[in-house]
Amino acid sequence: MDGPWAHSVNQLGTRHQLTDHLRGTAALAATFAEPFGAGRIAWWLGLLHDTGKAACGWQQRLLEVEGSDQRVGHDHKRLGVLMAAERGLGKFAMAVQGHHGGLTDPESLRGWLKAATPDQTAAQADARAAITRLLPELMGAERPRAPQAWENDPHVAEMGLRLVFSALCDADFLDTAAHFAAQSRPSVRDNTDFSVLRDRFERRRRAMLADAGRRKAKIDGIRDDVYQACVAVAARAPGMFRLAAPTGSGKTISCAAFAVHHAALHGKRRIVVAVPFLTITEQNADVYRGLLDEDGDRVVLEHHSGVDHDEAGRGWERLAAENWDAPFVVTTMVRLFESLFDRRPAAMRRLHRLAGSVIVLDEVQALPHELLVPILDALRTLVTHFGVTVVLSSATQPAFWSLRPFRDIQAHDIIAEPQSLVNKLRRVEFEWWVDPRPTLAEVATRAGLLHQVLVVVNTTADAKAVFENWRTAAKPAWHLSTRMCPAHRRRVLAEVRASLERGEAVKLVSTQLIEAGVDIDFPVVYRLMAPADSLLQAAGRANRDGNLRGPGRVVIVAASDAGQPPSYRTLVDTTSLYFGPAKAEPDDLKALDDYYQAVYGSLALEHHDSRGMLLQGARAALDFRTTRDRFRMIDEAGVAVVTSQGAADDEEKALADLAIHRLRTAPQPCAADVRALQPYMTSLHTSALRVPGVLALLRPIIGSPQPAGGPLSWNGVLAEWLGEYDPVTGIDLDPHVESFLV
Repeated sequence: MDGPWAHSVNQLGTRHQLTDHLRGTAALAATFAEPFGAGRIAWWLGLLHDTGKAACGWQQRLLEVEGSDQRVGHDHKRLGVLMAAERGLGKFAMAVQGHHGGLTDPESLRGWLKAATPDQTAAQADARAAITRLLPELMGAERPRAPQAWENDPHVAEMGLRLVFSALCDADFLDTAAHFAAQSRPSVRDNTDFSVLRDRFERRRRAMLADAGRRKAKIDGIRDDVYQACVAVAARAPGMFRLAAPTGSGKTISCAAFAVHHAALHGKRRIVVAVPFLTITEQNADVYRGLLDEDGDRVVLEHHSGVDHDEAGRGWERLAAENWDAPFVVTTMVRLFESLFDRRPAAMRRLHRLAGSVIVLDEVQALPHELLVPILDALRTLVTHFGVTVVLSSATQPAFWSLRPFRDIQAHDIIAEPQSLVNKLRRVEFEWWVDPRPTLAEVATRAGLLHQVLVVVNTTADAKAVFENWRTAAKPAWHLSTRMCPAHRRRVLAEVRASLERGEAVKLVSTQLIEAGVDIDFPVVYRLMAPADSLLQAAGRANRDGNLRGPGRVVIVAASDAGQPPSYRTLVDTTSLYFGPAKAEPDDLKALDDYYQAVYGSLALEHHDSRGMLLQGARAALDFRTTRDRFRMIDEAGVAVVTSQGAADDEEKALADLAIHRLRTAPQPCAADVRALQPYMTSLHTSALRVPGVLALLRPIIGSPQPAGGPLSWNGVLAEWLGEYDPVTGIDLDPHVESFLV
């Protein structure tokens, strides 16, 4: 059959018929959008998105460039945008315009349409005449309508457009990929029967608990109570749930139990677990795979920058990661929310999978304060209008209900009396070393006298200072901070855990990276003064399993010469108002709630010109470019630095160095090589680049520094660190610049 064609020849020498592509994309997009009431809108967008390809000029150019790396280079989107507008699809026409380059904003769309040249206008007329002959369904009178709620609330409308756009982009990509792979149909996983996964989960958990080699803990009974509470509450109607349970109470498995039981009972389509840090993602994914995966039935998808989907046996994960076509997804909060507020097709393809899902946010206190208003509003919208159940899990539940987006939404508390659980599970006593204030050296000396102790500090400079105090005087000692690459940190954690298990002497100093979700158990923890939630998270590393004869000790220290990130100033000042000697302890939930409300007020999160409220304004105006530019969960003012010196041995280092060489010399970077270097990457703040000598120790791998109206900008550059790398403390910088490492 002759054209018109949508795509050039595939591996069998067959071209992709345009009508087949339009109908195939329409049907698949409708399937993806049906769960949130926009199936017909998505169907029309799919049918219209490539109609401009029917123009004779486009078809001729496709044949001219076939077999080369050249692009057609002719516009093929304007006709689809115009026909969508004629169909009454209004703002949804933006999805057609953006299905390759990304969503923009209504004003940009209007300007783009007005800028059509006479040749483009003629090509549109040519394509319209051809495509209406080929697709008689275009003559129908249907004017699809969005759900009424989308018309009443601009933020709901914005979320609806995002999910419809996601459905269109994913359907377009999958139908195109099926053609080039010579497949008869796109590769889409069938819906999962969560009752099967629920039963498998319960069976595996029982076997895990019965394992004779499992480390037993005195508090296992309380952990089981938390688990049973999660299972019981899972029967409640979908909505917003809170799990306020102390650190060490088994939230990782209990949250998953809630999710699989809730999904089975209420017909949810998938489960997405998001955590703040890569270390927790990897740790949790391993647990979930043990509970859910079987040979021939891969269930758990781990999706973040640190996992290599090109490893042998993980091909399905590489494909599933592109659009989260998996029953159980473990990802980071950064990946989840930056996708949710992005504008590009590649990042947004997976969003339609959120509709009708269970989203578990673990360690939810780690969400950035300045972005809370848009994040909470997005969660409220997903719960209220898109069939999502959200679980907010944390030992330090933030006061989200004091902020506008959550004030009118009901929360189901999984633990009916969380303070009672806290009291029952308390395994530590708090001490305050604040008056007189000691020096960091005095803290290191006193802690170094103990057999097993963890000291948690706020900066990499302080971590190194404590360790240097111990390096010769308090062996064996270890150090953890982001000056060390992830592979190095994982080895240290494994060594420390093994030494603790054997009852050997252990002195460990760490930055905050050890606090959230890291399963480690010390009898004594020293914590330098920090925000209240960090104090309580650090306490969760003391007597974690409750196996000491008495309570563990948590010593909170206000050191006179300790550093802290600038963002801590307001939080630490507010902490001092509510917690301390003759005040509340960090595990007083009422005081913690008051603390959060005071922080939100001090930071003016709902002021009209706050970052979050400006984002809300951009969302209401459908200004997707501004939304993406302003929504950044991680400060990008830094250089990604590769430190192959952090490898475990010479062989591992040689492989990393080879990947560096290939990336530096290849015409196009290979994603597999980038992923291979993830275990050896850390970040160096650009402020450190102003220090004499530091620039000479950086050699670009991908990208190059660019002029930025002053010093060269290293943002977006992947560089190799050529300086010293201490086998214990990692990147060795001049002491005056250590605080710039993040």
